Amino acid sequence: MVIEIKVPTVGESISEVTIAKWLKKDGDYVQQDEVLCEMESEKATFELNAEKAGILKIAAQEGATLKIGDVACTIDTAAAAPAQEAAPATAAPVAAAPAAAAEAPAAPAVNKGVIEMKVPTVGESISEVTLVKWTKKEGDYVERDEVLCELESEKATFELNAEEAGVLTLVAKEGDTLKIGDVACKIDTSAPRPAGKAAPAAAPAAQPAKAAAPQAQQAPVTSIPNDIRTTPVAAAVIADKQVDPATIKGSGAHGKIMKDDVYAALQNPGVAIGQEMFSRNERREKMSNLRKTVSRRLVEAKNTTAMLTTFNEVDMTNIMALRAKYKDIFKKQHEVNLGFMSFFTKACCFALQEFPSVNAYIDGEELVYHDYCDVSIAVSAPKGLVVPVIRNAESLDMAGIEKAVLELATKARENKLTIPEMTGGTFTITNGGVFGSLMSTPIINIPQSAILGMHKIQDRPMAVNGQVVIRPMMYIALSYDHRIIDGRESVSFLVRVKEMLENPEQLLFGKDPLKALLKL
Repeated sequence: MVIEIKVPTVGESISEVTIAKWLKKDGDYVQQDEVLCEMESEKATFELNAEKAGILKIAAQEGATLKIGDVACTIDTAAAAPAQEAAPATAAPVAAAPAAAAEAPAAPAVNKGVIEMKVPTVGESISEVTLVKWTKKEGDYVERDEVLCELESEKATFELNAEEAGVLTLVAKEGDTLKIGDVACKIDTSAPRPAGKAAPAAAPAAQPAKAAAPQAQQAPVTSIPNDIRTTPVAAAVIADKQVDPATIKGSGAHGKIMKDDVYAALQNPGVAIGQEMFSRNERREKMSNLRKTVSRRLVEAKNTTAMLTTFNEVDMTNIMALRAKYKDIFKKQHEVNLGFMSFFTKACCFALQEFPSVNAYIDGEELVYHDYCDVSIAVSAPKGLVVPVIRNAESLDMAGIEKAVLELATKARENKLTIPEMTGGTFTITNGGVFGSLMSTPIINIPQSAILGMHKIQDRPMAVNGQVVIRPMMYIALSYDHRIIDGRESVSFLVRVKEMLENPEQLLFGKDPLKALLKL
């Protein structure tokens, strides 16, 4: 019985996923609950497990984008595990005898006959390819995995390899345009191996020994070292133009030399391609689901809100002095550093409760207010920007906030955030100051109505009590949806945050900051 393994529902708002990596190969025998592949949604990465044991048949390739419910692979549950385990057992004596090892590839009679070599799927948006060059001739006996021809899509050049050993019959000609799944050639796997087939294979091994004598002229161009990878076309140009492949830096996958790399070397004969030189290379990469989601939501925020930004600046003198005074004892007590994020989160929570419209959002023709503060913290993760949420931040003390920030940031860097951890925030704080930003206009994280932007702390001359003094200052910005938040409320909210940050001992901790910080 063949069962279909479909993309599961992974979140209310998730409609599609991308196959990031297959952990099993086509034809593998898999056990129930074994991990088959890794999938990436717009918010998180998760694994797809086998529902039953059996033989795996992959239906979607790495990089393919699938909708929820699409078939990723199938499993033939009728295939028994012991049969699969028996195959390696028979392979053991084969490894002991060299003569038997040579006959091993011919053992499976299932593959005997004529097989069709079809154009494989090479990318989600690629529908056709061009056959650039045959590297084997009609009637040649080819070995399994030998390169048969070079195919070129609109984005890349790749090779078609023989699936089995046998006699080759060409179906398509050089220059033909083939659709994905079209037959390029056929291989008669029942044809006997020619008696003289081994002789040409030994010749290249002997040739480098002869070529060693005229090292100065022929060695670099008559043979290509095994550690240098080239496409067939590039190899032909190298041989024809007598270019030393060691001077060429390949631009293909894993450093493979492409034909354009060879032509570039010919145009700059005095400069080794491996050397630094002016480059006009371009490269294209498929956007990840996360990057597409970030792009879509940012544009949506700009197009659907009446977004405006108001600014203020905070004198960080008192916070920095308070932090310097208590950070060591704070870490000893709570086993976490006392950072700036806890001060800003605490100040925002107080201000959000004082100005509830900043903590609300529009739902159709209704305004939804929150009596709690679920504060989203923008974090730069390896795959893009993520915004995990600190739940009920208003009820947490400084240590609780710092621990929550550390935990969420660590999960973000390790790509382990779950979808619930990134949904449902009521207000967002983003800190561009860690990257050196002096001032910015952050974009609202919809459906929220406001976002606070922190920035770089910089010493600046300030007028204090009629004197010019140097103070550590930070610009803060509040971007807000003017449809729900009036100018008076937005400015008052930001001023309130500024006041609490500049007087942290009185406004955040009362008269005894040590007791508040350490919960004594």
